[in-house]
Amino acid sequence: MPRYKFEAIDQAGKVIKDITEEVSSEAEAQATIRHMGYVVTKLVLYKERKAKTATKKGTGKTFSLGRVGSKQLTVFTRQLSILQDAGLPILRSLNILMEQSKPGALRNSLIDVCNEIEGGSSLSEAMAKTPKAFNRLYVNMIKAGEAGGALETILQRLAEFLEKSEQLKRKIKAALTYPVGVVVFATGILVFIMLWIVPQFQKIFDDFGLPLPWLTQALITATEFLKVYWFLLPGIPAAIWLFIKLTTSFAYGRHGFHLFIIRVPIFGNLIEKTIVARTMRTLGTLVTSGVPILEAIHITRETSNNAVFEVMFQKVLEAIRDGDTIANPMKQNRIPPFHPGALFFFFVFMLGPIGMLIYMMKLRNKMLEDMVINMVDVGEQTGELDTMLYKVADTFDEEVETITEGLMSMLEPLLIIFLGAIVGTIVVALFMPLISLISTLSAPKKN
Repeated sequence: MPRYKFEAIDQAGKVIKDITEEVSSEAEAQATIRHMGYVVTKLVLYKERKAKTATKKGTGKTFSLGRVGSKQLTVFTRQLSILQDAGLPILRSLNILMEQSKPGALRNSLIDVCNEIEGGSSLSEAMAKTPKAFNRLYVNMIKAGEAGGALETILQRLAEFLEKSEQLKRKIKAALTYPVGVVVFATGILVFIMLWIVPQFQKIFDDFGLPLPWLTQALITATEFLKVYWFLLPGIPAAIWLFIKLTTSFAYGRHGFHLFIIRVPIFGNLIEKTIVARTMRTLGTLVTSGVPILEAIHITRETSNNAVFEVMFQKVLEAIRDGDTIANPMKQNRIPPFHPGALFFFFVFMLGPIGMLIYMMKLRNKMLEDMVINMVDVGEQTGELDTMLYKVADTFDEEVETITEGLMSMLEPLLIIFLGAIVGTIVVALFMPLISLISTLSAPKKN
């Protein structure tokens, strides 16, 4: 007997998606769903995915490693948006893009998505099963488009969002090309000096039996250490990455690290504003699409990608369920409480006690500025919440771009000064004993 895939609304107004048990007819399926207390809005025959179909589409899959690149995903989203604007069915659009894609992770993911849709899944459900291509933000935005009947609009906004992200990445890469080149080149020179030049000077100093200044002695000690423990140069960054990865695999460690990265000096402010811009734009898009506010905040919480903001949005969600507004719980929970995990990361990565002091000084900093709270409050009172959320997102996007440009313009001269100071210190350390030797040799001998 057949089964039916349905969408319905429960007594609280929440959208329910499920599949019925086996029934004899569509009328029996309708009666079964009504008996569950739901109002049916959509009912279609559920087709089990056939192995034959999956095998046919599976023949186009190739071996691939890693995730789909952000640039490739951006192009795909824009193309899918154009095809949907043209009125093509979603499965036909996906098949067109799948056929023209090069072998790789994206093509494999699209094959899987097409198979899932043919098996009765919605687009968001199919994409959720291919995390190598579509992250939580992407899937939940598509889900919002399906729930609000505005998939074309959501795809356009997704494409614009991804294009802005790619544009910012290109700017950062272009700005970092010169500093990174300088650092790599200078590091190579420093390693060469310490492993080949300094030992030659050390032989000269030993031959003449010169008393060495503390700076020269420190340089020689560092050179000897580097000779023995050279593997620490690549090993330390790898160990730090592994340590962070292991620590953030636990909820407590993830919360502490995410609080650390939004409180770290200079770059923390940039990261925090980026998250605010993204979450406000996501929430605005969901509200515009007609998604119920509880579900919209739940999706926004899941796509914030920061445990501290997730906790705040969870408290907002609980307050709204109790009949409160959005602005009030945002205002009450915009200052994250003290977290020992964050204090630990500040101690480890910010010079011990200095880092702990920095964290304590930033303990009362607000995640959301007064302007954000006021805009949300005005939006709720005037019924223009989505418009106000978009304005907040646009404002913070501009601030992020301005801060990024400022940081990049400062980075180059600071790196040059820092590397110049290191090279200068090495030169001074090497020539101080030579100056003493020259002075000794040139001094007139006493009879």
